[in-house]
Amino acid sequence: MTGTLEVVVVGAMQLVAVFALAPLLTGIMRKVKARTQKRIGASVLQPYYELSKLWAKDEVVSDHASWIFRSTPWIVAIATITAALFIPVFVPFSPFTSAGDVLLVIGLLALARFFTMLAGIDTGSAFGGIGTSREMMMSSLIEPGLFLTIFVVSLTLGGTDLTSLVGAAAAKFGVVIAPSMLFGLIAFFIIILAETGRLPFDNPATHLELTMVHEAMVLEYSGRSLALIEWSQAAKQLILLGLLANLFLPLGMPTSSAAGLLPLGLGSLAALAKVVLLSAIVAYAETRVAKWRVFRVADLLTVAIASAMVGMIFFYLQ
Repeated sequence: MTGTLEVVVVGAMQLVAVFALAPLLTGIMRKVKARTQKRIGASVLQPYYELSKLWAKDEVVSDHASWIFRSTPWIVAIATITAALFIPVFVPFSPFTSAGDVLLVIGLLALARFFTMLAGIDTGSAFGGIGTSREMMMSSLIEPGLFLTIFVVSLTLGGTDLTSLVGAAAAKFGVVIAPSMLFGLIAFFIIILAETGRLPFDNPATHLELTMVHEAMVLEYSGRSLALIEWSQAAKQLILLGLLANLFLPLGMPTSSAAGLLPLGLGSLAALAKVVLLSAIVAYAETRVAKWRVFRVADLLTVAIASAMVGMIFFYLQ
């Protein structure tokens, strides 16, 4: 596959697949947690039913809400869609790779988080203020850890272009098992847990005011706005797990877009299988840990920062 039109079509299909499969990934994680806890649990299709129900419902908006509260769901959705355009999830390339790199993706995700925090305090809700303050504290540690991790990966694989990084990881598997990448994997995994609001950082299944972080910020939303936020959060989870799989576990992924339709199809299935496996591991791990206290969360994020710094040291020593 070498034509520009074909590359754009495959990239657009990847974007559709990301948002189509994101709720399914959430359903699989819920099912794994339920089975691990000796429960039957809801169907893996339950997130689709919930999103369709929310999309058909009317919205209730506080009289104190400004344009920030009303615009945030759309800003979050657009930022997540744009970020997904630059990330190779199921195929080893992005059709828009020349327009932005991994730093732009980090900025887009940070933009979505920034407006979510603004919306949390826009209505004057006490719960929103609590969740926003906790999110701001964690973000101040997540961002340095994420930049250091990307720096380690960029040094090891070369460059900040995501298509080049994924292609280099697939072509040079020996580099992926280098000490710098192994420590980068530890840091990136911890950061993904924090970015997606998983245990021990947050519990996506709770509405207890003492433990809420992300749920507290979006507690005032309902109807279509809540559906947009929940769908975007699920898509963010999928693209981050896909990025982890392609950079650190590139088995089965073709090295470039010139591999042909059959290798690309098999690589897409391999990428999907790895993402499902990673999500199942995360869900299983969540049943073995409890929600940490807010001030203990900083310790785990510090571990991610330290791990990325150790990876950087190993890169310069090797």
